[in-house]
Amino acid sequence: MNLVLVLLACGGALWGALTGLLVPRAAYRLSVPPDGTWRGDCPEGHPLGGWVGLARCGHGDRYGPRTALAAAATAAVCAALAAATGPRPELAVWLLLAPVAVLLTVVDFGVHRLPDVLTLPLAGAALALLGGAALLPGHGGSWTGALYGALALAGAYFVLFLINPNGMGFGDVKLALALGAVLGWYGWGVLLLGTFAGFLLASLYGVALVAARRAGRKTAIPFGPFLLGGAFVGVLLGACAA
Repeated sequence: MNLVLVLLACGGALWGALTGLLVPRAAYRLSVPPDGTWRGDCPEGHPLGGWVGLARCGHGDRYGPRTALAAAATAAVCAALAAATGPRPELAVWLLLAPVAVLLTVVDFGVHRLPDVLTLPLAGAALALLGGAALLPGHGGSWTGALYGALALAGAYFVLFLINPNGMGFGDVKLALALGAVLGWYGWGVLLLGTFAGFLLASLYGVALVAARRAGRKTAIPFGPFLLGGAFVGVLLGACAA
């Protein structure tokens, strides 16, 4: 790994750590049942000041997921993306989208929900930002591929949702718009690879739960984190090959 990639990876890790500090507050507020309203108070009943900030209320009480773990996970994701992508314009896109992906992962693991307030803007941001990256020299993908990838993956997941609503939630369909865009940026091969990786990760997780007797064959598991994980794998491989 040359010096430029090392510096990019360190910068990505720093960015991820800083943005990861903001994940727990938003995750706590969004982690409610599908028919619930977003949380406005900390567990002690103190009002929260907003969506952006550390997971600590005005009285100093901590809440939500562990801040250190969220920051470390986001830092690792951003560092890997930076090292794989190198000094190409789309790196800025990946670094902006990564903290939202971590946030979605935390929320879906917690309450089996992918909020529209995150998934739909994420898809729009992915396409808009990749459109900007495509205008800059040295980019490694195609905006047309990103657009077609978003439509194709969302369409495929929508068919799966119609066939088996208990296996594929509609939130996963909306998330597929963003995942299809980032994977399609690097081509159809990366799109298929990232999609397969997501299903594989979900299958391995389900098998592990059954083997550990923590779930049965019909136990519902959050699918979004594994779709995001598969997309992460696909983007890393696509960026390395671009």
